[in-house]
Amino acid sequence: MTGAGHGGGRVGYERRGELAFVTLDRPDKLNAIDAAMVRGLHEALDRAEGDDAVRAIVLTGAGKAFSAGFDLAAGDTKPTDDEVRRTLTADFDIIMRFWDCPKPTVAAVHRYCLGSALELAVACDVTIAADDCLFGEPEVQFGSGIVALLLPWFIGPKLAKELLLTGDDRIPAARALEIGLVNRVVPAASLADEAVAMARRIAGNDPFAVRLTKLAINRSMDIAGMRSALAQALEIDVTIETTETPESREFNAILARDGAKAAIAWRRARSGSTGPATGSDR
Repeated sequence: MTGAGHGGGRVGYERRGELAFVTLDRPDKLNAIDAAMVRGLHEALDRAEGDDAVRAIVLTGAGKAFSAGFDLAAGDTKPTDDEVRRTLTADFDIIMRFWDCPKPTVAAVHRYCLGSALELAVACDVTIAADDCLFGEPEVQFGSGIVALLLPWFIGPKLAKELLLTGDDRIPAARALEIGLVNRVVPAASLADEAVAMARRIAGNDPFAVRLTKLAINRSMDIAGMRSALAQALEIDVTIETTETPESREFNAILARDGAKAAIAWRRARSGSTGPATGSDR
């Protein structure tokens, strides 16, 4: 059974038996997630959650990559602080909706899983990666913060600091598996089959028991303080995104004029640091 697209065609939805497939479908932008896609994801989850025939949800990305992150491309005018807060809150809410979804979710990621798209994949119950997938959160390269600070809860504070403070966006799948960012790494050619097999195995169990077991695990994380910590971290991200410094003004001017690689190279030259100037959407 195939459903109509959502989010202006940027989010695909299809039900195959007991599984719902939700697809990020903006391949020309490496599935960078914009406001229309956020709306489409909500619509797709509404549909899957409201369909009693659906017992598990598979999240994928169309084209060459899972997603390069959340698209914060600037418009013609600088957003107000309130607009920034609304955008970040909307991004946070869709990430956490996958975490809170009453039905089990499986993310299948390939080639690039970066920025807040990594947080989205981590928020799913099970994450399966193709062996060609690269991971990372390069936000600090751009003077940005983290929308949903999930990593310390999954890989610990030391590794989270290493990944987030360096802004490394070239973490190989094998390393992601080693530190607990993903559940499994499989050959790229078999990613779809492996994700379906995992989802079907979960879907074959008692749905009431599966739902409440997921709820129990999530509540244990909330009791440990995760939800409160995430809310505080979001407030810090709002502060980062709405505070202008002399360095951020110069960086953003170069970014607008010459692109991401030039802006990052300027910052690294200014600080005396070394390393390639890489860039991706959030």
